[in-house]
Amino acid sequence: MSTKNNGEKKQKKRRGLTLLKKGHKGLVYALFSRFGIVVLLLIIQLTIFVVMYNVFKEYIPHFYAFSGVFTVAMVLYLINSRMNPCSKITWLVIIMIMPVFGSLLLWYIQSDIGHRALKKRADQLLADTMGIIPQDPEIMRRFSEEAPGPASTAVFMQRSGCRPVYSGTDAVYFPSGEAKFEELLEQLQKAEHFIFLEYFIIDEGVMWGQILEILAQKAKLGVDVRVMYDGTCEFSRLPHSYPKKLEYFGIKCKVFAPLSPFVSTHYNYRDHRKILVIDGKVAFTGGVNFADEYINEIHRFGHWKDTAIMLKGEAVRSFTLMFLQMWGMTEKQPELEYEKFLTYPADSDPLADGFVLPYGDCPLNGEKLGERMYMDILNRAVKYVHIMTPYLILDGEMETALKFAAERGVDVRIILPGIPDKKIAYSLAKTHYRSLIESGVKIYEYTPGFVHAKVFVADDREAVVGSINLDYRSFYHHFECAAYMYGTDCIPAVREDFLETQQECREVTPETIRHENLLMKITGFIMKAVAPLM
Repeated sequence: MSTKNNGEKKQKKRRGLTLLKKGHKGLVYALFSRFGIVVLLLIIQLTIFVVMYNVFKEYIPHFYAFSGVFTVAMVLYLINSRMNPCSKITWLVIIMIMPVFGSLLLWYIQSDIGHRALKKRADQLLADTMGIIPQDPEIMRRFSEEAPGPASTAVFMQRSGCRPVYSGTDAVYFPSGEAKFEELLEQLQKAEHFIFLEYFIIDEGVMWGQILEILAQKAKLGVDVRVMYDGTCEFSRLPHSYPKKLEYFGIKCKVFAPLSPFVSTHYNYRDHRKILVIDGKVAFTGGVNFADEYINEIHRFGHWKDTAIMLKGEAVRSFTLMFLQMWGMTEKQPELEYEKFLTYPADSDPLADGFVLPYGDCPLNGEKLGERMYMDILNRAVKYVHIMTPYLILDGEMETALKFAAERGVDVRIILPGIPDKKIAYSLAKTHYRSLIESGVKIYEYTPGFVHAKVFVADDREAVVGSINLDYRSFYHHFECAAYMYGTDCIPAVREDFLETQQECREVTPETIRHENLLMKITGFIMKAVAPLM
């Protein structure tokens, strides 16, 4: 029986892969693809700057005199600005080394030339949809009575544009990408009206091949299938023409911030969300993208540890709305679009325990909802806070919150990768180890491979599962999403998964820190100065 099932699985994989043949991603592809053209044009622009420098080099002595006065003025400006303290340090370093160029770069980034239109559109979408899903006052009353602390946070989140707190929503936790993938395929087969996918990474292979096969079948039957992925996929994952290939199957497709040959602050903001919504009845989120490493079909950095959740019930509406808002970023979205998809009946479960608050974080409004939710959990915790994250690049506020929780007796534990995907990010994480450990935070590294999960669980009563890492990019520069859960049935499973994963980790101690690779220490020491730009 086992042999037969394995044969069927292999046949399904082969069928899925035949829908779209995997493109060649070698040097030739990089050179002659749109990505190669973009790189070439950027090099041309850089060459122009070098030529201009040579033309005006006779004025260098005058430039040095001017730059001294200019540097002092810029330092005073930064000290008195409202910028994050960690970012101030980074920009002070840059301007001290390169006064004029650093100042121009600072002005360029703060001017937000590349995303003013995007910010205007995001603000308009938020205003248009602010009350489109009203808060049930009875649910909020019960939530406030049962959990006054989290309820006050929910009020803040709603003021910042997040959707309501829900009850009657069933939450299922998946401790691996493989577990999510298996359930996801079953749920996709049930779709009758619409399927919305918004993912940071999509890559052709076994995982995406099987998903795409179902999407194509459903689109042929009249299901409204929409796919959205981030433009960084064009660097190494998918060709620029991929949306047209999906349209061939009847699938609507959009790329968020696709590659362009000109430098723009717009590229600093990425769509890092992971959302799948089916018929307004089922929603998935978490850390799992649609690429083979996420289900360990291939091994890039050892064993890939990831997590996800599935929601069934009224809370799915919020993920439907989040998707429609991002879909409408680049075009005028008719109100009928929201009314149509938000009125599909949800399968609420009156027996489901607890409360669920789905939320999205937008880098254009400066609210930092992802970081604030994490800090709020740390500040409320009494017994423990257990965390899984692939990256640990902290600003002063988050590092203080972690340390303060541990110093007041909370059991704070963090699981990080044992095999990193990015060496510089790994070196930056290690710069925080000593300070955190001295305050009582316990840090573990996952020896089998890479941890990509983004999980907070605290005091057996609240948890967050979503796309939000503990780093500057997630807190300041990415569109993110997550689900906050209080008292839901899946929270014990989240804690159990953390403890089981911890058994496969090595604990970081002052002794292990002393024996760290010297090059890794030097890299982290140097890169700490520009960590907010990572």
